[in-house]
Amino acid sequence: MLVRRAALSLLAALPWSLGPAVAQKAAKPPLVFTGIPDQDESRLVERFGKVATYLEAKLGVPVRYIPVKNYPAAVTAFTNGQVQLAWFGGFTGVQARKAVRGARAIAQGAEDAAFKTYLIANTRTGLGLSKEFPQEVSGKTFTFGARASTSGRLMPEHFIRQAFPGRTPEQVFSRVGFSGDHSRTIQLVQSGAFEVGAVDYTVWDLDTKAGKVEPSTVKVIWESPPYPDYQWTVRGDVEATYGAGFTERLRQALTGIDDPAILEPFGRTRFIPVDDAAYAPLVEVGRSTGLLD
Repeated sequence: MLVRRAALSLLAALPWSLGPAVAQKAAKPPLVFTGIPDQDESRLVERFGKVATYLEAKLGVPVRYIPVKNYPAAVTAFTNGQVQLAWFGGFTGVQARKAVRGARAIAQGAEDAAFKTYLIANTRTGLGLSKEFPQEVSGKTFTFGARASTSGRLMPEHFIRQAFPGRTPEQVFSRVGFSGDHSRTIQLVQSGAFEVGAVDYTVWDLDTKAGKVEPSTVKVIWESPPYPDYQWTVRGDVEATYGAGFTERLRQALTGIDDPAILEPFGRTRFIPVDDAAYAPLVEVGRSTGLLD
C-alpha cells in the first residue's frame, strides 16, 4: 500500500515538475520579420499585418512583424538576428545576404523579375514623357528616395551615369536630395520642393489609385529598362530553430498567397520562387557605382 501511494504521489508530481519544461521545449519562438519602410507607415502596417496572420496559420508557428525606421535598420535587424525574414529591396537584399552567411532569397513578386523606375517631374518644368532618358533634366533639382533603395537610388544613379558619362548625379543636377521613401519623393516633386525625382513604379501606381497624386502638378517623364528588385530573404539558421525543410515550407507559403487583400498593398499579383542568382546584375551595378564594397 505504501509503495502504491508513493508511486501515485510521484505520478501526480510529474506534470508540475516536467510538464512546463517539456512544453517550453516544444514551443517554437516567434518567426519575426520586417520590411524596408518604402511607403507611409499606415500602409506598411496594413501590408505586413496581413502577412503575419497568414504565415502563422500556414506554418503553425507564431509570426510577428516589427517595423524599422529606415533601410539600413532593416539590414541591421536581419544581420544581428533580430528578424529571421525580411521583405527587402533588391539592393538591401544583396547587402543582407552578403553580411549573413547562409541567407537566401526565396520569393519575389511576379512584377519584381522585371521591375522599373519612373522619373517624375513637376509640371512647371515643362518636361514631357520621353522614350529616351531625358537629357533636359540636367541642371534641375533632383531627389532620390532612400539612399539604399534599388528603384529610388541604385538603378536611377546607374541610368543617370549612363546618360551623362563621366558625371555624377551631383554634377548633373543643381541640387540632389534623398527623400527617404517613394511616397515622400512623390510629395516633394508634387509640391515643387524638387523639380524631378526617381520613384518605384508600383508606389506611384498605388498612390495614384489612393488619390495622392495630382496629375496637374506631377507626371511621369521616363520609364527605365527592367531590372530585378524586391524579394523575401530568410536567414540560414531558421532550420535549426523550426526544423528541417522550414525554408521550403516558408517559400511555398509565400508563393501560395492568392488573397488580393494581402497582395494589393504590395502592388503585386503574386509571389514567385527566386534565388540569389537573379540579383547578380544588382551586385555588378552596386560595385560600378561604388555603393557596394
